[in-house]
Amino acid sequence: MKEYRYKINGNLYKVAVGDVEENHVRVEVNGTAYVVELEKKKSPRIKPVLRTASTSPAAPPPAISRPAPIGGKSGVKSPLPGVILEIKVKEGDVVKRGQTLVVLEAMKMENDIKADRDGKVTAVKVSKGESILEGTDLVIIE
Repeated sequence: MKEYRYKINGNLYKVAVGDVEENHVRVEVNGTAYVVELEKKKSPRIKPVLRTASTSPAAPPPAISRPAPIGGKSGVKSPLPGVILEIKVKEGDVVKRGQTLVVLEAMKMENDIKADRDGKVTAVKVSKGESILEGTDLVIIE
């Protein structure tokens, strides 16, 4: 497995790239595993393109599949990428719907991530100062 460190918009990401099987690659970003689907290569077609300073080719983002929830438990996911500023709960805490679980800094703003249901916290999947991606499990509630 090859490991890389990327700094994107001031956030550090630790990326480990694993095995490639056909057009799927196993990737781990800050400890969260993903399967990335690579774009299939098409037969090349040569077509002249007149480029100006304002036009540049845009690469399509890779398709990412996230791990499925565990059993009857499900995670409260991050709605956007950012940095964890504060964790307001711990394992074993009983939470109510609407209670703030985590404070996430995204786009220079603090965002309260709240519980979507009543339940008991069975796992806290992030740590303070960690850079996370959209869709990352933050807290597991049973």
